[in-house]
Amino acid sequence: MNFEKILPKNGPPIEGVSKYIQKYKNELIVIKYGGNVFIDRDIFNNFILDISILNKLGLSIIIVHGGGPRIKRELDRSNIETKFIRGLRVTDKKIINIVESVLIDFNNDIVNSLKNAGSKATSINTKENNIIEIIPESEELGFVGIPNKINIDIIKNTIEKNSIPIISPLGLGENNQTYNINGDTAAGAIAKSLKSRRLLLMTNVAGVLNKENKLIEEISSSEISEMIKNKTITKGMIPKINTCLDAVDNGVTAVGIIDGRKKHSILFELFSDKGSGTLIRK
Repeated sequence: MNFEKILPKNGPPIEGVSKYIQKYKNELIVIKYGGNVFIDRDIFNNFILDISILNKLGLSIIIVHGGGPRIKRELDRSNIETKFIRGLRVTDKKIINIVESVLIDFNNDIVNSLKNAGSKATSINTKENNIIEIIPESEELGFVGIPNKINIDIIKNTIEKNSIPIISPLGLGENNQTYNINGDTAAGAIAKSLKSRRLLLMTNVAGVLNKENKLIEEISSSEISEMIKNKTITKGMIPKINTCLDAVDNGVTAVGIIDGRKKHSILFELFSDKGSGTLIRK
């Protein structure tokens, strides 16, 4: 394979790539793409390029996307105020319809952008190939769900056709009612069901920082639990870390929290020893 034709000049060193391709060859990699920074179109285009490169190198990638900022923009346009409880959006009938429509729109945007980059991709959402059955999170949150069952056959069949599954964080409950799912939670549940080699959560921070605000490149689950106890890790990072801990406790080999703002961060994470964020192992 001619790596020079596929890999970018400003990516990881080409000479080291083949050993990593061997490492991940028969493995599954789940990547969560979302968060505030990802409304930026340059970052989006860089992400599409990286995913297309991984696909052309023969790796099996599953994308789970978020859409919080896009949802907020749409709700603001409709003058709908949102309440959050424990970091989750209270979702009534009117809001779930907007959420579903925005997420499916974004889903199609990712699929079409990958097709334009020369890679096949398949939409997976509540209207098309739904794979997530949910149980309601709590009555006060309305239409917010927790993944209860994942249909991994649809994912595996998609990958076998050399197409990239693009999954919206939406699921169906009783009477085929659509529920919104936290993007990290959805990605974690899918990675666990697939026992994936990697779960990568793309964020708009460098990774997990220590007390001196320095990046921790690799950490065990017991060390990171300690950081939550001593309040080194706080606020919005806690649910993300809990998703990571749950994944590595349930069959995912390692989870990376990586900086999506950095160019080719996914390639550096998978194809170099340094990585591009924090790697969490059991």
